[in-house]
Amino acid sequence: MTSVPVSVAVIGAGPYGLSTAAHLRALGVSVRVFGSPMVSWAEQMPAGMLLKSTPLASNISAAVPGHTLQDFGRELGEQPLVTDWDIIPVDTFIGYGRWFQERLVPDLEQVRVVSVDRRGALFDLKLDSGEQFQARAVVVATGLHGFAHVPEVLRGVVPDGPSAAGSVSHSSQHPDLGRLGEREVIVVGAGQSALESAALLAEAGARVRLLARGRRRGTVGFGVAPDRQPRLRPESPFGRAWSLYAFSYHAQAFRHLPAPTRLYLVRRVLGPLGAWWLRERFEGKVRVSTGHEIRGARTDSATGRVVLSTAAPGGRAGEFAADHVLAATGYRVDLEALGFLSPELRARLARVGRTGSPRLGADFGSSVPGLFFTGLPAAATFGPVLRFVCGTEWASPRLAKAVAAGVA
Repeated sequence: MTSVPVSVAVIGAGPYGLSTAAHLRALGVSVRVFGSPMVSWAEQMPAGMLLKSTPLASNISAAVPGHTLQDFGRELGEQPLVTDWDIIPVDTFIGYGRWFQERLVPDLEQVRVVSVDRRGALFDLKLDSGEQFQARAVVVATGLHGFAHVPEVLRGVVPDGPSAAGSVSHSSQHPDLGRLGEREVIVVGAGQSALESAALLAEAGARVRLLARGRRRGTVGFGVAPDRQPRLRPESPFGRAWSLYAFSYHAQAFRHLPAPTRLYLVRRVLGPLGAWWLRERFEGKVRVSTGHEIRGARTDSATGRVVLSTAAPGGRAGEFAADHVLAATGYRVDLEALGFLSPELRARLARVGRTGSPRLGADFGSSVPGLFFTGLPAAATFGPVLRFVCGTEWASPRLAKAVAAGVA
């Protein structure tokens, strides 16, 4: 066990972990940061993916100027992505995140934290390298890790769990959707991930059907192009609307809403909806069956195909079969999935309502003193902006200031 405790340990090296660490460093706080840079983006997003967010909504917050996506492009000698018409390839964003890390968190430790526990006023941490040390505070910024959601009805088809090689998978398990080319695939969902995955599969030669509930029969939704945005409403990273402006810049007030209202808004705001530029790649290439609730799933013993039984309004029943079912059904925070936190620590964490999200104070602190959460786990407290990269601009300076005050 290292004898002198570090002030702060940041677990995670995606946009929120790197941004938080950069702001802590700027405040002169001693911090160790753990994780593989941009790993979720590199390993859980499909090749060929394009970001739904605009360039100005895709900057990782830093405490000093010169570290925006536009600065990254200029340093590479490329035409900077600056307008709402510019679309960001996922590989460009991954490169930007790693460039940000090399400049502001150069001593990132690419090892895995395997356990965190609380002992008195300090946290005991153990790394997969075998090193053990103590920290005064811990920031959990692990992004989407462990939160992929596959509906129970689909999980029952695959006893060993969803996987890219099996008959049922989650969209995060496919860095290369081309492997499903020439097969018949059902994509379950109606958000950006579902619509773009379906388009990429169709472009790879797969025969694709999108199956979704909650939409008017046969329709899916897409955003509007930049020149069709309403002009008499305030700008936000997500578009022009008073509500989006409030969610983006007044997230501190969001936490005062009743928990059921907060949870509803986090689920519904900004989705499910495809990007405006995706429409022409989707329509006419993907069969669409909406308004269907999946009630049963099984594997046909004769063909090995997955068969989904559905119900729709009006008592209509349906049955759909495919070689593979891709669940583009998003992510749900579940603290039990963060196995590096000790069972005793997880048991002490207060939750928002009956969800798996931690209940946080105004300083991002949990019910365990010194243990902080940012990114997706903080969305149930501070709102939908914490689901997106642009949320680092609001969250990271506030979190870093609160953590620094606690370890001073």
